[in-house]
Amino acid sequence: MDGYVLTLNGKQVAFQPGQTILEVAADNGITIPTLCHLKGCTPTGACRICLVEVTGARSLMASCSTPAEKGMTVDTESERVHRTRKLTTEFLLASGRHNCITCERSGACTLQDLAYKYGIDKLRFENTPQPFENEDMNPFIIRDYSRCILCGRCVQACQEVQVNRAITFGYRGPHAKIVAGPDVRYDQSECVFCGQCMQACPVGALVEKKAKFTGRAKELEKVRTTCPYCGVGCQLMLHVKEGKITKVTGVEEGSPNKGRLCVKGRFGYDFIYSGDRLKTPLIREKNGEFREASWDEALDLVANKLKEIIRKDGPDAIAGVSCARSINEDSYQMQKLFRAAIGTNNIDHCART
Repeated sequence: MDGYVLTLNGKQVAFQPGQTILEVAADNGITIPTLCHLKGCTPTGACRICLVEVTGARSLMASCSTPAEKGMTVDTESERVHRTRKLTTEFLLASGRHNCITCERSGACTLQDLAYKYGIDKLRFENTPQPFENEDMNPFIIRDYSRCILCGRCVQACQEVQVNRAITFGYRGPHAKIVAGPDVRYDQSECVFCGQCMQACPVGALVEKKAKFTGRAKELEKVRTTCPYCGVGCQLMLHVKEGKITKVTGVEEGSPNKGRLCVKGRFGYDFIYSGDRLKTPLIREKNGEFREASWDEALDLVANKLKEIIRKDGPDAIAGVSCARSINEDSYQMQKLFRAAIGTNNIDHCART
């Protein structure tokens, strides 16, 4: 085997220059647990869960931030590695209040998975009290500092994925915390509530307010769909329980958004359950009252009215406005109807109003 080769768990594998040990392991079907790593972002090596043993190194190395090198010998599952990962997990469990009974992330929590993997059924270390109050004053996100492990994934999501730069690390030592702006509430900062921090959080420190107590991870069915709000076509993952959406996340590998969502795409789904939504066309009678009608009757009425206006005042007496929630194909058909069928260029998009 020529080129760039290293030995991974006793097997020689090829890699590309610039890859980290974590990336090489993933390419070869080997899972190395991580808490701080966020794909596509600058590796920080903060959580120390992804440590591996590299022959000749003085200490265990963080696989997410250690470049792969020719001739390197790496062991991802040695006794020393397992012992260190377990110890790190115990420290993290002691840093706050990680009660899984009522946590929204139970069943989808990386820290919980690690505790189970390493058989941690009791803590050897004294629990660290949480000095910061939880924040739930905004309508979208609950910030539970008692569950925060300071992995920094939320900061990376805000700084590098969405590039909103609304949150960062604040203070030092035992007083360290994730802060918004000069340590203010989300709704008092420059946060635009895209929710990317919440999607990146590996534990229950950031959860959707509307989704609380609506369903455990194991109870939710995942349905992929396209965001209805604009023509970009962002891919959504609907988390559904008993036919009702409990929350929305971005599809990590879905184009064009690659997991990113705006505030409308992530949180604006309540309208589909509104009792005010029309379920059938309505036609206004001469007395001003509306009556229900079939689609055929309603479309015939609209078509005849348009023809009447064209005969009387010409096609430029008609104008159309396309909906911002339409997909690109529908907006194309709308302008084609007005330009080719009706004969006017009076067509615009409601995002301009």
